[in-house]
Amino acid sequence: MSDMCIGERIRKLRESRHYTREVLAEKADISAKFLYEIETGKKGFSAETLCKISRALCVSCDFIMRGEKGEQSENQEIIYVLETLEPRQVEKIRDILSVLTQICDAI
Repeated sequence: MSDMCIGERIRKLRESRHYTREVLAEKADISAKFLYEIETGKKGFSAETLCKISRALCVSCDFIMRGEKGEQSENQEIIYVLETLEPRQVEKIRDILSVLTQICDAI
């Protein structure tokens, strides 16, 4: 798998979320220049950087590397999103899920 394919996938994911390169770089705690170099295949990156980018994009590392969602990928994406929220936001989501579960049980 070439760094260029992976970089292109990262760029497409970034654009699909309407993130500028600067916004994603800040979320992933890397420089915008380094992100540019990753996206254009000019530089490789570590597993740690891959994890930072995948968390910032709310996708699995698997998806960035292969372009395929693994069996647990959807659940992982939910977990990634939840990990970025503040405790009060997570509590609100729990409340909403509780209500939705009750509605589904009633149907």
